[in-house]
Amino acid sequence: MTSITPVILCGGSGTRLWPLSRKSFPKQFVPLIEGKSLLQLTLERVAAFGSRVVCVASDEHRFLVAEAMQAAKVQGTVLLEPMPRNTAAAMAIAALTAKPEDLLLFCPSDHHIPDLSAFAKVVQQGVAAAQQGAIVTFGIAPSFPSTAYGYIRQGSARADGAFQVEGFTEKPALDKAQALLLSGQALWNGGIFLCSAHTLLHALEEHASDILKSCTDAMAQAATDGQFVRPDAKTFAACRSESIDYAVMEHHANVAVVPFASAWSDVGSWNAVADLTPADPLGNRVDGQGHVLHASNTYVHAPHRPVVALGTQDLLIVDTPDALLVAHKDHVEQVKQVVALLDAEQIEQSVQHRKVARPWGTYDSVDVGERHQVKRITVRPGAKLSLQMHHHRAEHWIVVKGTALVTRGEEEVLLSENQSTYIPLGVKHRLENPGKTDLELIEVQSGSYLGEDDIVRFEDTYGRN
Repeated sequence: MTSITPVILCGGSGTRLWPLSRKSFPKQFVPLIEGKSLLQLTLERVAAFGSRVVCVASDEHRFLVAEAMQAAKVQGTVLLEPMPRNTAAAMAIAALTAKPEDLLLFCPSDHHIPDLSAFAKVVQQGVAAAQQGAIVTFGIAPSFPSTAYGYIRQGSARADGAFQVEGFTEKPALDKAQALLLSGQALWNGGIFLCSAHTLLHALEEHASDILKSCTDAMAQAATDGQFVRPDAKTFAACRSESIDYAVMEHHANVAVVPFASAWSDVGSWNAVADLTPADPLGNRVDGQGHVLHASNTYVHAPHRPVVALGTQDLLIVDTPDALLVAHKDHVEQVKQVVALLDAEQIEQSVQHRKVARPWGTYDSVDVGERHQVKRITVRPGAKLSLQMHHHRAEHWIVVKGTALVTRGEEEVLLSENQSTYIPLGVKHRLENPGKTDLELIEVQSGSYLGEDDIVRFEDTYGRN
């Protein structure tokens, strides 16, 4: 098998699958299928080409990416964008880290392709064209006239086994989508590309030289921290934000396509998520603790508690611990508007979950009052929080599972299950899990201000300020 380096594009704001996906926890990181995230499934899918990958992600999500790579048993580099600049810049900085002759397979992190062997086979079909200087894209055989996807217009067969691309059509109106489907020569644009690093950089130089220059300058001043590589923020910020489709694909002459006829979903809406769950004879789909009675064409996502749909039709019901979505299936494309509305009203559920991921584990805000907050904290084995201090709150910690090594001022104390400690306001402290299983504890905060920004860090394993 030809050597190919997978490059996983991990951008995305996470608004279309709200409330399960949020800006701080986009859909590619959400455990959606058999307890695995779409990113983990993508990493497992590309592992057929080797155990080393490159991921391009935001700095905010770096530890979520690292965690998914560990779960998928792959290693590699994570390029951290200081701010989002769309796929042209993301692909450019990845290509700048490769050898000119390296074949790079660019994949979105949030698509679902269940047949791994079929995917590997179709990628191999594009290798010859990529080695001869083409940018190869993989078009999905359409199953209905979708207005939500872009289309690739397939031309004549090439000598290298692929097909020439005649052009691209952005998300069309329904009549145009129907005409494209009936032509038999149109494929959905899945956003998957195969080419050499040299080919991509040459195409960027030809069609988007300003993007390439900004990325080249940013990577020339990049800083490396273990598996993380950070392009220079000031230089990268000056880069124009544009997709690879607009910046290069629509203008480049040597673009080839290989049709892909296996199952594929961009999991781009709650309807797409619902389609991943088997339906009963009345079209109901239930995930988790959902129940339906006298209902039809109803989807219920209820992982945390019983949710009953009685006498409903054509509804999607998505339950989370701190937010609930009930939507007609014909209105799921407007979920983005819901998030924008919540954001404008500064409702925090538009941005983050009650349960928040941290590089050392998670915390879940169980209860919040005027001068108190209760959290359930989970610390992974070997992980530790920063050495820190709070100006406005004191904390009580009660261990409910595992062992905690607590730094409190000048002393260290080892706590086991059912033991507790008190951290007075203004005292330096740190929490560490020295064990081999998860540490779980209840934290009770009390004070005049309980915001997450009331943290003064003196030392941090994860490089946070």
